[in-house]
Amino acid sequence: MDLQILLLLGQDGITNGAIYALLALALVLVFAVTRIIFIPQGEFVAYGALTLASLQAGKVPGTVWLLLALGLVVIVLDGIQMLREGRYGRLPSLLIFNLGWPLLCAAVLFALPPGDLPLAVQVLLSLLLVVPLGPMVYRVAYQPLAGASVLVLLIVSVAVHVAMIGLGLLFFGAEGSRTPAFTEVSFELAGAPLQGQTLLVVAASAALIVGLYFFFERTLYGKALRATAMNRTGARLMGIAPALAGKLCFTLAAAIGVFSGILIAPITTIYYDSGFLIGLKGFVGAIIGGLASYPVAALGAVLVGLLESYSSFWASAYKEVIVFTMIIPVLLWRSLTTRHVEEEEE
Repeated sequence: MDLQILLLLGQDGITNGAIYALLALALVLVFAVTRIIFIPQGEFVAYGALTLASLQAGKVPGTVWLLLALGLVVIVLDGIQMLREGRYGRLPSLLIFNLGWPLLCAAVLFALPPGDLPLAVQVLLSLLLVVPLGPMVYRVAYQPLAGASVLVLLIVSVAVHVAMIGLGLLFFGAEGSRTPAFTEVSFELAGAPLQGQTLLVVAASAALIVGLYFFFERTLYGKALRATAMNRTGARLMGIAPALAGKLCFTLAAAIGVFSGILIAPITTIYYDSGFLIGLKGFVGAIIGGLASYPVAALGAVLVGLLESYSSFWASAYKEVIVFTMIIPVLLWRSLTTRHVEEEEE
């Protein structure tokens, strides 16, 4: 291996690691706040990338119908509860977000040719179509079981993952898609080509991580999520609604997933089931961080990216095995050093 190949593999590893780091942060956030191991995190990556690809192909993405269907279910669930409790004043906002928004998106997509829209508008539409699915999935699948054990929530996660995989196949088909690069700029570093798209992915991921830091440190909602992650019962006693915290962290997780999918869509071909493997590598990073430490999870995810990249050079057929085998010594070390704590009594 010469220096040029070393730099190329390192560039590829850091690019993938930056995406895995984002997903690892999202998984740690969701688990810390809700105790949910969010297996469908990778599906938001695939949905984001494939929704953008559908728009660029001039098609109306199927995610708009999923958004509408989930919105109707949320209206039925929350509407009945609000009517029983006499909270009639909140019905308009419920209808606007869960029904008005999907209908507006559908109207815009049918009125304007999606393929003729500027790239920035297509990216924005992809975010607006897929990110709201996060809090809706939480409301429909997880909120009724918020007090259940981690094992029950894990089983629900598996079910949601399988459902989203099937819907992905229905919406986007079995063929993979790749979007055009956001930039054609390229550089040269020590004789190795450095693509502008790669720099864009790393810079955008770093900017998002910095943005998340300021969100958690400087905003009221971020501090509420941190308080819930540290002590759910204490946060509830201080007036932080568990349902609001759950929806907020799922919104952030979905936004991170969709953003990651849009970033990697020009680099790799995304299939309807590609999200699972990508999310699983982010999960390895989250496990290295013990599903609790954001910096360690991010560093672990970058390590996963580098290990995957160099493994593909030395043992391409076994690169996935090498990456996922890394989780075994981490689990052994944590099982030997972590004190067992009973689940919080609700």
